[in-house]
Amino acid sequence: MSINSKVLALKYRPQKFKDLIGQDVVAETIINSIKSDKVPNAYLFTGIRGVGKTTIARIVAKSLNCKNDIENLCETNLCENCEGIVNSSHIDVLEMDAASKTGVDDVRDLIEFSRYGPTSSNYKIFIIDEVHMLSKQAFNALLKTLEEPPKYLKFIFATTEIKKIPITVVSRCQRFDLSRIKSSELFSFIKKIKDKEKGNVSDDALKLIVKISEGSVRDALSLLDRGLLTLDEKKELDLNEAQKIFGYFDKSQLIDLFEFILKGEEKKVIEIYRKIYDQGIDSKVFINDFLELVYYFKNINSLTLESTNFLLNDEEFLKIKELSKKVDNQTLILFWQFTIKTLEELDIVSNQNLSIEMFLIRLMHLVSLKPRDDHKKRDEITKIRETNDDKKILSEFKNDTVNQIKNITQEKKITLETKFKTELDQKLSIHSFEELLKICAKKKEIKLKYELEKNVNLVSFENNIMEISFNDNLDKNFVKELSSKLFEWTQKRWIITLSKTKGDISIKEKEKNNKDRLIDETKKTKIYKDVTKIFSDAKLIEVKPNQRDND
Repeated sequence: MSINSKVLALKYRPQKFKDLIGQDVVAETIINSIKSDKVPNAYLFTGIRGVGKTTIARIVAKSLNCKNDIENLCETNLCENCEGIVNSSHIDVLEMDAASKTGVDDVRDLIEFSRYGPTSSNYKIFIIDEVHMLSKQAFNALLKTLEEPPKYLKFIFATTEIKKIPITVVSRCQRFDLSRIKSSELFSFIKKIKDKEKGNVSDDALKLIVKISEGSVRDALSLLDRGLLTLDEKKELDLNEAQKIFGYFDKSQLIDLFEFILKGEEKKVIEIYRKIYDQGIDSKVFINDFLELVYYFKNINSLTLESTNFLLNDEEFLKIKELSKKVDNQTLILFWQFTIKTLEELDIVSNQNLSIEMFLIRLMHLVSLKPRDDHKKRDEITKIRETNDDKKILSEFKNDTVNQIKNITQEKKITLETKFKTELDQKLSIHSFEELLKICAKKKEIKLKYELEKNVNLVSFENNIMEISFNDNLDKNFVKELSSKLFEWTQKRWIITLSKTKGDISIKEKEKNNKDRLIDETKKTKIYKDVTKIFSDAKLIEVKPNQRDND
């Protein structure tokens, strides 16, 4: 196969560390370790697809075995060792796919082969791709050799699923986490490739390729290859053509659709969506793009045009910024939740198109339920309504009680006051974590109260939003049950978020700390020391504050 007939991802595969993009720190660390002769027993490269795991593994193998040394690593006129490694035919560099050789017998053959030194190079190197596919027994068989291999033996592992590799293996390797390639770097890279290939591709089309590839160089080159092959050489691959080829649509249509959702114009919304659908757009692609748009509406004031990963152009960016002033954060958060829920529903509904149309209609109804008045005015209206409702309820209860007393003796026990109180109790206000605990006790929700006190660490609590962290003992249905009860008690939707922040210590931990503190303080008092002199085996178990002191 000639070099010109290769796909772009193979044709422009980096052959030296300096050719890599977006992995400068990793490259510098490896180069320094080889120059200082501190090469680890095993390298472990992890990251998403197409960021250079196998490529770096081969460059490391070349750097260790090149006859010209790492300072003059072969690039064009390859030495015997480098040529063998590039062609995967070197006798001392074995490249293995763990997806097809997963068993313990395969690893035993590998270990047996490792007993013999290299024939024509400095090191015998085993490159194992997708190493997480090895079986548990295979990993165990590898452990001893991995920890104390012969000086001439090196392992290089690559994986996209680092969590599936036993920690005993990870701890024996020098681990490198390869990051996604930044959009600006990837754009510059594929633009250079486009120029080398003399491709007629617009910058907007290249930006779309960068967005779809999600930081993967291989994906970006594959998409570019596909785009160049689809059109005639004389015709430019512009944004419109690229959207058709890659199954993406004009994002300005989505912004227009969002605007009409906010206005509640159902006919326009459905009309725009059907135009998008007729372009052959996949339902999940549409929903994911809608999620991205909700994110930009929520965070547009803290973003720059460059940070939007080439999703938006100048005009679209400014339009979102202007529209975002007309929608509050609570609505956007609800939009996000509805959209995530719809994404889950798509696998259930046979006609996904109908599901999305109903999703858009629900969003319009959601907006219509939220008044656009300012918060103060909204609160005043709510108070007036509640006051009028209370008077109406009181009047109805009075009439009801008078009419019922004559006929039903049991109604004598239910006074107007208790009925009215029952109705008011149905809608509670909860302003703090402590109030929540008291209401759980009052409502006899003992399990919820126990979980809140024992297994929950409070991070923040305000405006029907509670942010918490938790320990491993928290019941898996806790958030669902608490949300349900909060809605039942307050008649309002609560947002309960799980945070990585540690948060405050749990109530039970506070009680234990207070108890320990009281015991420590008491042990320093004279009376305790006098008692222990008389009763040497006495132990202080609990300290209760004197009631008179508290009074």
